[in-house]
Amino acid sequence: MITMQYRIGLPADYDMDIIRRRIAERGHLTDDFPHLAFKAYLYAHREAAYASGRENLYAPFYLWHNHEGMKAFLDGAIFAGVVASFGRPIVRTWSVWRAETAPDLSIARYATREIVPIPTDTAWRAVRERENAMLQADLDRGALAAISAFDPWTLMRVRLWRDTVVRPASDDVDVYEIGHVSQPALTAA
Repeated sequence: MITMQYRIGLPADYDMDIIRRRIAERGHLTDDFPHLAFKAYLYAHREAAYASGRENLYAPFYLWHNHEGMKAFLDGAIFAGVVASFGRPIVRTWSVWRAETAPDLSIARYATREIVPIPTDTAWRAVRERENAMLQADLDRGALAAISAFDPWTLMRVRLWRDTVVRPASDDVDVYEIGHVSQPALTAA
């Protein structure tokens, strides 16, 4: 499995209803996308309490079963629409250590995404064990989805929640609203 996210920063006075409409009109386009475990249409409105005055963002998050789905998406019409609207964003990817999701993520309303450096003086096994423990603790606290992933330099944690999330003090954590979740396994059922 592989995760993917692009974050599009928007001006402070940007009308976030434009993003909400975009999600409402286009969210269904990935509801049955091949090789997609789920896509969460994430956005942050700087005036919302969870954002604490940070920046307006449009930042979809993807969990792919394999690279073929991700490559097809990036080479397809849906992503071309993103590029046409916002320019070509930087797309980050991470390899998945562990991903746990509820059978139906449609009730998720908020998400957190944290990126932290991997300590260079810690063995990978110890890092992975700590990540597994943190992921399980978040599932026990009610996370509907919990993903821990990595690249050679960073850890990435994404959690989907049913209820509002208090933004942690850390600058490494983004809190988002979820406008739509595409989960192809649901549309295939």
